[in-house]
Amino acid sequence: MSQGIEFNRLMLDMRAMQMDAMSASKSTAAVPQLAGSSFADMLGQAVNKVNETQQASSQLSTAFEIGKSGVDLTDVMIAKEKAGVSFQAITQVRNKLVQAYQDIMQMPV
Repeated sequence: MSQGIEFNRLMLDMRAMQMDAMSASKSTAAVPQLAGSSFADMLGQAVNKVNETQQASSQLSTAFEIGKSGVDLTDVMIAKEKAGVSFQAITQVRNKLVQAYQDIMQMPV
């Protein structure tokens, strides 16, 4: 639970820094916008994909447990491993983001 709170705090701080940077850039030369999705959008999509993978794994596991035909144990195990690996990957991304944020906040001004 505290990890979710830390992530929310991180996102709020990043948005505040973004607003400060945007107000400072208005007084200086205009910065061209890069085409494509923002980092927050890409991160959100990755989290959603991990969630979908975990839900699919859970549904496949439930189908196997109730004895639904066409569901093999190997498929269930592969889905569980994919969900586990994707969750570990997104956790590492989160850890790196928090560490980068902490490093930036500890920099002398």
